[in-house]
Amino acid sequence: MPRCLGERCLWFGGLLLWLGVGSSGDILPAPQQKCTDFQNASFLRGTNLKVQFLLFTRSDPSCGQLVEESHDLENFGFNATLGTKLLIHGFRALGTKPSWIDKFIRTLLHAANVNVIAVDWVYGSTGVYFSAVENVVKLGLEISRFLRELLVLGVSEPSIHIIGVSLGAHVGGMVGHFYKGQLGRITGLDPAGPEYTRARLEERLDAGDALFVEAIHTDTDNLGIRIPVGHVDYFVNGGQDQPGCPSFIHAGYSYLICDHMRAVHLYISVLENSCPLMAFPCASYKDFLAGHCLDCFNPFLLSCPRIGLVEQGGIKIEPLPKEVRVYLLTTSSAPYCVHHSLVEFHLKEAKNKDTNIEVTFLSSNVTSSVKITIPKRQLQGKGIIAHPEPQCQINQVKLKFQASNRVWRKDRSTIVGKFCTAPLPINDSKKMVCLPKPVNLRAGVATFHDLKTTCV
Repeated sequence: MPRCLGERCLWFGGLLLWLGVGSSGDILPAPQQKCTDFQNASFLRGTNLKVQFLLFTRSDPSCGQLVEESHDLENFGFNATLGTKLLIHGFRALGTKPSWIDKFIRTLLHAANVNVIAVDWVYGSTGVYFSAVENVVKLGLEISRFLRELLVLGVSEPSIHIIGVSLGAHVGGMVGHFYKGQLGRITGLDPAGPEYTRARLEERLDAGDALFVEAIHTDTDNLGIRIPVGHVDYFVNGGQDQPGCPSFIHAGYSYLICDHMRAVHLYISVLENSCPLMAFPCASYKDFLAGHCLDCFNPFLLSCPRIGLVEQGGIKIEPLPKEVRVYLLTTSSAPYCVHHSLVEFHLKEAKNKDTNIEVTFLSSNVTSSVKITIPKRQLQGKGIIAHPEPQCQINQVKLKFQASNRVWRKDRSTIVGKFCTAPLPINDSKKMVCLPKPVNLRAGVATFHDLKTTCV
């Protein structure tokens, strides 16, 4: 029988149990698991790097365990056989905890059975932006040292996925550079632009930093980087001016940050919802909207990339091409996802001026519209329409031939043609559905037509 000093112990079922005893001899309750939150830093304190690594697991997604020694990982429930995701925030102007990070962690753990390590570098990221940039290399070294402890525990490099937000995306690139591109995956959520657009490859996120690197761009005209930095670069709504974000500066802070943070909220929403955010490679956003990029044959051999946790973004080719710009549209609020369709109008006779037609999809809940232009002396015009519901749930299509701006008399012109549509990606012509009869449109007058497509 073992001897217990200063404590009470007992045998139960062959197990030795220690029971803490208070000064009065009462049995004390088992100690509660200690949780650690993000730090708060005043910008007046400078930007000394004071990093915390917080482990979150499925057993308690809201409780961060501060990892200070390697043995802490095992004590806190780290599972080396699972994938590990490192979440790295960006610049924190006021030295506060990111408002989105708790939800991000919970959603990650709900979506996948993984270990989540949140990297808290609030102290090093506050104050002046350029001081935070100077801490990127030092933080990258600290994270690299931390990852070495994981590798000792049996974690494999390909099982590590870094998700970096803004400046954190370049921190992730730095870590991947130190590991010679052998980490599994890096996701950059609107990687920071200032100080990085003209940086050397070893100073910023690039496709050589992991086996698969992706970036989601939502603010290329302000805080985000405008150049491709991964194997696949998603330019959401063209990469700037996100729907639902303020367009006037008097909106204050929201005007400055809304587009930039849309990448974070998009990613969280994709983890929460099954509706896919699929994108299409194209030379430019303008070409995409004009309906010139309808499949993913070049360069992905028809495997269109999708935002989310699916392996390699759903791309099924090797070797992966680099710096491929892909485009997609979204709605203005969560879950953001839409379905993309090609719409075409074929004139019976060409006109001597541009012909503009507004196409509207009508379903039981929502309407979606796009304007297509048929250039003068041409017969066909086309474009891309985004709609929240699948095309097979669209009941009607409304067509309106837009009248010309004639001040002195009403435009009474008419056109005759054929309307066709198909959901993207269009891998063969069989997906195209046309209205059964030619359409006669009078300027300024809307016509409604039943649209019947089959759900796949």
